[in-house]
Amino acid sequence: MAKHQMGSKVFGSSLCMASISLGNYVSSMLVNMVMKITAKGDKPGWIPDDLNTGHMDRFYFLLAVLAAFDFLIYLFCAKWYKPINIDDSQNGIEMEKQGDDVLAKV
Repeated sequence: MAKHQMGSKVFGSSLCMASISLGNYVSSMLVNMVMKITAKGDKPGWIPDDLNTGHMDRFYFLLAVLAAFDFLIYLFCAKWYKPINIDDSQNGIEMEKQGDDVLAKV
């Protein structure tokens, strides 16, 4: 296996692990924020130590709202995205090969 291919696999694996760790960090930060914001005075909040006294339904509704917002951002990005034309890129590769052949003859 070439050194370049091995390096790209390691880099891809490290990006995957970094995204998982960032997701776990954001998740725990969200839970801590909800616990601090919703627990006021004597009220246990949405996510107390005893889950029977909490309101997990509200927390999951918050997650659903955040997922819907994320979906709207995805739709905006998907509408903005413009795919490349494969035929044009194939022609560009052929033209590049022809240019290399001409240079080789010179």
